[in-house]
Amino acid sequence: MCEVSRPEQKLKILSPTRSSSFRNAKHTGLMELRVKRAPRIEAEITVPGDKSISHRAAIIAALSNGVCTLRGFLPSDDCMRTVNALRALGIQIEQPEPDVLIVHGKKRVLTPPSQEIDCGGSATTMRLLAGLLSGQTFETRLVGNAALTQRPMQRVIEPLRKMGADIVAEGPEQTPPLRIRGGALRGINYESPVASAQVKSAILLAGLFAKGKTTVDEPFASRNHTELLFNYFLIRTVKGEDDTISVFGDQVPESRDFMIPGDISSAAFWLVAAAAQPGGHLLVRNIGLNDTRTALLGVLVRMGAQVREAVEDVDQLEPRGVVEVTGGPLKGTVIHGKEIPQLIDELPVLAVAGALASGTTIIRHAQELRVKETDRIAAIAHNLRGMGVQVIELNDGLEIHGPAPLRGAKLACFGDHRIAMAFAVAGLFADGETVIQDSECVRDSYPGFERDLEEFMSPRRVRSSTPVIGTLVPAAPAEG
Repeated sequence: MCEVSRPEQKLKILSPTRSSSFRNAKHTGLMELRVKRAPRIEAEITVPGDKSISHRAAIIAALSNGVCTLRGFLPSDDCMRTVNALRALGIQIEQPEPDVLIVHGKKRVLTPPSQEIDCGGSATTMRLLAGLLSGQTFETRLVGNAALTQRPMQRVIEPLRKMGADIVAEGPEQTPPLRIRGGALRGINYESPVASAQVKSAILLAGLFAKGKTTVDEPFASRNHTELLFNYFLIRTVKGEDDTISVFGDQVPESRDFMIPGDISSAAFWLVAAAAQPGGHLLVRNIGLNDTRTALLGVLVRMGAQVREAVEDVDQLEPRGVVEVTGGPLKGTVIHGKEIPQLIDELPVLAVAGALASGTTIIRHAQELRVKETDRIAAIAHNLRGMGVQVIELNDGLEIHGPAPLRGAKLACFGDHRIAMAFAVAGLFADGETVIQDSECVRDSYPGFERDLEEFMSPRRVRSSTPVIGTLVPAAPAEG
């Protein structure tokens, strides 16, 4: 444990309201972010609850044998899709506060929904539900918005069919809507062609309803939140020497209360902003420090930032603590190989860091970015060029030449929340105003982002002094 001195004033995370940085576009009726150059960053913040954990905790609590209280839940549009889907499947869920859920588990008993389940734009909701519903004897149809109907689902359909589920993808090339009829599942040993926490989680959730043991083997380790939550809720799993993960069927989670830590992927935007600003200083409290999520910190160290982390609590298996970043001149780096699955959500804002760094930053083996909410590789390249950055778009990544004097621009976010927020950070370093159009999608993962952005542009001065127990040191980039 470490002690953290509290400054006199704190940059607070507030509930989402419309600030001057987040306005209605004059003609479209949609929202836009207006960003100006930030003064020196000197701040202490918290961020909303972890999106990945919020989805999974709600599902596992719903399968439990009693009442579970989840605190720190992320009430984003995406996570609420999962909550409402569980309600449609007969689970009573109360929400006395935006970030608190009281989930009444029904010992894995779900009821047929009265109508199709709308997953909105949440691929996490659809893929995890595909695994959950594969173990049910009734038929369910999962639908989504226009963006979700273009997301690939073959990666979850294939293993779930091998387990015995009847799944039909109604869209072209195995895309949504999905029609699922589960039943008697059998455990499988699945060697996944992609390192994907969503694929792994869908298979493991189905494995709870399967006969025997279900094992997933990935080419690289992906986020391990599902495994940790299984263990916390007293579901037996086995981790192999080769990083395989197995679960045994016919287990009921034990009802327990759980506290969800802050999302390091949301904090990433502000951590990069502080790292790229010489003399900038940022402290983030109550942040998740799961070691499958902290690769971002190592990349920032390689690029020249001072980064310190302190784990304060591991009582609920998901480590949480504080991260402190002090900015300086950044230098380019190479991001590739086994780092990529653990950085997939942070790559857009790391691309912005590359544009602000001296030298060349290369991102490779990141073809997964092309099948996110939008083609993120193309979107990043397009917007960086719009701000005056020399960038080469590769099949599986980007080559970014910095440092670039960023110029304000009117940019599209292509309906992608992480593109919108990454280029809002870019706007903090640009000459002139940067406008991110149609930015309401930030609420998919970060309610209140616009208010926090406003604080960084017009801050109340905050100073902090933080003793820490661990300091990251620069390391070579991961091998491919």
